[in-house]
Amino acid sequence: MADRATEEYVAHRNLLFTVAYELLGSAADAEDVLQETWLRWSGVDLDEVRDRRAYLVRITTRQALSRLRTLGRRKESYVGSWLPEPLLTAPDVADDVALADSVSMAMMLVLETLTPTERAVFVLREVFDVDYDEIAETVDRSPTTVRQIAHRARAHVAARRPRRTVSPAETRDALDAFRRAVETGDLRSLLAVLAADVVLVGDGGGIKQAVPHPIAGADKVARLLAGGWGRVAGLASMEPAQVNGYPALVVRLDGELDTVVAVRVDDGRISGLYAVRNPEKLSRMSRQTTLSRHATMPG
Repeated sequence: MADRATEEYVAHRNLLFTVAYELLGSAADAEDVLQETWLRWSGVDLDEVRDRRAYLVRITTRQALSRLRTLGRRKESYVGSWLPEPLLTAPDVADDVALADSVSMAMMLVLETLTPTERAVFVLREVFDVDYDEIAETVDRSPTTVRQIAHRARAHVAARRPRRTVSPAETRDALDAFRRAVETGDLRSLLAVLAADVVLVGDGGGIKQAVPHPIAGADKVARLLAGGWGRVAGLASMEPAQVNGYPALVVRLDGELDTVVAVRVDDGRISGLYAVRNPEKLSRMSRQTTLSRHATMPG
C-alpha cells in the first residue's frame, strides 16, 4: 500500500506543486504544503479513493489555503513591496499557454488581489479545470456559492490582467530592446520600450536595497534605471532566462546572482517591471522547476 501511495504521490507531485505555488506565490511555502499533503495522503486507504488526482488536489488546496492566511499576516510586516518568488522554468512550460499565463509574474500579482477563497476557486476552475462540485467540497461552500465566487473572481481578474495573452516572442523582443537601452544608457530608446504608465516594483525584503514603493511613469522609471545601471555597469551583466514560463532577465553582480527582472507587456511595450532582489526568494533560480497541470503517469 505504501508503494502505491508513493507512486501516486510522485506521479502527481509536479501538478500539486503548481497548485500550491499558484495559490501562495512562494516556492518555499509550496514545498511545505506538499510535505503536509504527503503526510495526510500516506495515511489514506487508496481503495476508498475514487479519483486520486481530485483527492490529492483537495488536500493540497486545503493546506495551501490555511498557509495563505498565515502568509497574508506575514506580508503585512514585510519590508517594502512583496513580489512572488521567481522560478527558473523549463522551456516546455511556455508550450502550455494557459499554464504559462497563469504563473507569469503579472498574473501572480493579479491573483494577489483576490481573497484566499476567490484565489482557490479561480485557480482550480480556470487553470486546472476542476468541476464546481469538487471545488465546493474543497473550499467548504455550496456549488451555487462556488459558481458565484468563480464569476466574481473572473471579472476581477479580467479587469486587472494584461489586455491579451502576450506571446513569449513578443515578451522577448521587448526585453531585448529594454536590455540594450539600459546597457547603453540610451534614455530615448528606454522611453520607447516603456509604456507611459509603466510601474516598477522592487522586492529586497529588507535584506537588499530596492525601491521602497512602486515607481510609476516612463520618465521616472527610465531615469532611475539608466542612473542605477550606470553606477554598476562595469560589474554587472544581464542575461536572458525563462522565469515563470516567460522570458525574463537575470542580473549578476561580480558574477553572483543579484536580481531577477520579470516584465508585463501590453501592446508591445513594458507596462510592468518586477525586480526581485531578496536573496531568500532566489534559491529556485539555480535549477529548473517543473510545472504541470497534469500527472506524469496515469494513476
